[in-house]
Amino acid sequence: MIKADKLTKNFGTTTALNNLTTEIPEGCIYGLIGSNGAGKSTFMRLISGIYQPTSGSITINNEKIFENINIKKDIVFVSDDIYIYPGATIDSIAQYFSKIYENWSVERYNQMISIFPVHQSKKLSSLSKGMKRQAMLVLAMSCMPKYLLLDEAFDGLDPVIRAAFRKVLADDVSERGTTVIIASHNLRELEDVCDQVGLLHNGKILFQKDIDDLKLGFCKIQTVINPMVEEEQLRQVLDILSISIRGSVAEIVAKGSVEEVCSKIQSQLSPMLCEGVSLTLEEVFIHEMEAAGYDYNNVIF
Repeated sequence: MIKADKLTKNFGTTTALNNLTTEIPEGCIYGLIGSNGAGKSTFMRLISGIYQPTSGSITINNEKIFENINIKKDIVFVSDDIYIYPGATIDSIAQYFSKIYENWSVERYNQMISIFPVHQSKKLSSLSKGMKRQAMLVLAMSCMPKYLLLDEAFDGLDPVIRAAFRKVLADDVSERGTTVIIASHNLRELEDVCDQVGLLHNGKILFQKDIDDLKLGFCKIQTVINPMVEEEQLRQVLDILSISIRGSVAEIVAKGSVEEVCSKIQSQLSPMLCEGVSLTLEEVFIHEMEAAGYDYNNVIF
């Protein structure tokens, strides 16, 4: 288990993380979201042992990570800002990685190259951003890490390659128990792959929940009601988080399940139509933040 306890990281007078406390369970895909400057990359670098905490602690299975070779050999971090040494090819980096990662698998490397074609002898500096990231993901997966940290992992990849990598990640989690942390601004992308999502803001975790649990507390309803029904009448019947009424059509986000909310509307207002519509992860987080008193416009977007 990855555990942060009152984790703080300062850079001079700037505080990137401020008393952050959280736990990330083993064998899950964890999505880390937040605005620019929220501290996502700093948190990833602390987990990977690149940075040393200013105060507090970050541990894996109760062992501190910084300068801990025994732990760091099982961690691979793919940064958003990819550095490739001059003249490097994917094969030359593979040879280097094979000497520092004891779990390096030639078989996995060859398999990944066959699935995600990267020219093995071509200089990576000459490739596009997406191809460079694809090469680094191939190398990272070939290290067979127990902990895989991906900062904006799929940025620049085409949709087919993205889907294929998501499948490889899911297989590693289910078959090898790999713990994957993905930092991203794209909630819609994380929605399809993550088990848990945490929202980082001002150096602290605001929310951390299972994807399924996030969605259970809210529902979106589209209903056709009598035009004479006013918003206040609906609010008396339902615990409404947001509502939009255009003529006789109302779109409502309310607390409760689709069945519960539709039942109340049907029994009290006799609508012509009442049906549930799926909430996106982005909508769920907006309403979670509003319920906690945060202005989501100043948090993510």
